[in-house]
Amino acid sequence: MKTFLTLALTALVATAASAETLTARAHRWWDDIKVMADDSMQGRQTGSTGYMRAAEFVIERFHAEGLTPAGHIHGFEQPVDFETQTINQTASSADLLPTDGKARALKAGEDILVSAGGAPRPAQITAPLVFAGYGLHLPKAGYDDFSGIDVKGKIVVVISGGPANLPGPLKAAARAERIKFLGRAGAVGLISLTAPKQVEIPWARQKLLAGQTGMYLADKTLRETPDGMYLASVDPEQAQALFEGAPSSFAELAAESDASAPIEGFDLPLRLRATVVAAHGMVKSPNLVAKLEGSDPRFRDQYVVVSAHLDHLGVGAPINGDAIYNGAMDDASGVASVLDIADHLRLGPRPKRSILFVIVTGEEKGLLGSHFFAANPIVPKGSIVADLNFDMPLPLWPLRSVIAQGDGESTLGDVARQVAAAQGLSVAPDPLPDRNSFIRTDQFSFVKEGIPSLAFKFGFAKGTKEFQIEHDWRATRYHAPSDDLTQPGILKNEAIKLDDYVAGIALKVADTPAAPQWLATSSFKPES
Repeated sequence: MKTFLTLALTALVATAASAETLTARAHRWWDDIKVMADDSMQGRQTGSTGYMRAAEFVIERFHAEGLTPAGHIHGFEQPVDFETQTINQTASSADLLPTDGKARALKAGEDILVSAGGAPRPAQITAPLVFAGYGLHLPKAGYDDFSGIDVKGKIVVVISGGPANLPGPLKAAARAERIKFLGRAGAVGLISLTAPKQVEIPWARQKLLAGQTGMYLADKTLRETPDGMYLASVDPEQAQALFEGAPSSFAELAAESDASAPIEGFDLPLRLRATVVAAHGMVKSPNLVAKLEGSDPRFRDQYVVVSAHLDHLGVGAPINGDAIYNGAMDDASGVASVLDIADHLRLGPRPKRSILFVIVTGEEKGLLGSHFFAANPIVPKGSIVADLNFDMPLPLWPLRSVIAQGDGESTLGDVARQVAAAQGLSVAPDPLPDRNSFIRTDQFSFVKEGIPSLAFKFGFAKGTKEFQIEHDWRATRYHAPSDDLTQPGILKNEAIKLDDYVAGIALKVADTPAAPQWLATSSFKPES
């Protein structure tokens, strides 16, 4: 009996100590977010004073964790040069010119929004329009929305979604390559339409965001969008104007998209005449890189990356009187998780491979900082074996399952499931594959360089309470000033549980002699 009581007491003390440690870590996690998402950081716009102030804080935390600088010239920073582009939406113009009849104006800044990212926009353009369905070019899979469609010299119009018989990752891969394909095919522009039921950010908020400064890498060799390509989106409420006199209405096409049905392309009996008024400049903004050196001489020169982005949207058009887009969950929370994992790993046995903690800039401008890092790593090319990325994981309900985007593309998926099982979790499928999340977060920059990668979010399924919570958060707080420190519902202890899960994957990958490999069935497997 004494032995039993002693063991029981020991277990209770251990459980209490574990809970206390979890709570202490949760408090530190939130304290880090409070610094990075404070109003004084002014929303951490890439290269801004607020961003640099937040970067100094992250560097201080790297020092506090005893991590080795791994940036440029023995510091924590990897400088990145950007060109900036700010579109004066209301001073720009767009007119639809039918083959017969009177021109119709699309009100710039209201009905049509010109993208500020990727590359310089043309000052003027007049070109015919062609509708290319979902805009997916997948000839190897026996599917091609551009088959039989001539896009040379034309502005291509596409709608959101994709056919149900194609896997989500395959559709995402096609969307990721779309701009490069259109450039090679001679297209001069792309107008993206979203079916009303698939809208993620309300159009009213998209209009407010459209005035913000866009960016692209100053190194032209790293740009994927051709210079002078016209990129824009049209209000779903006004999209029918593009289909006047066409074989199908926008309402019919949106219904087909909602049903994930096949959609045929066709020429539109219209040309678009547009002017773009833009201002350009330059800015510098660093990635931040720290290292936890591995213990095994055979493997310490190989690296597992744990990443998140520090930038957000800065100061913009006010909503409910608030103009600071703090980005508490997007993605100060991810940076805080990387710092928590760094502290967790440094206190335990050293992994065999080295761990790089990479905090990138320019994510909100098109994954630019991670693209620069993955293409120009501060370690030898080929030495990075995996990237594990945090971007807005949203700890808004208890952690029971995890979405590990990319789990079906490489052997990292097996590791993710093994660690989940050991921690009493499950790996859930992405409930919204056509949202394209896997190609919209920083791990995709590593994927494009042939590095197996995962991105993590709290798991949820369609039709559940969690699904509605996630939907409502995006509708009201995503890319809005209300993603701030006053928002309710953040489950801090649950966030640390996800950190422990990702740390477990990092350790397993770091300690397993065989590096992660792409699956033969992967949509992203590099061509040999």
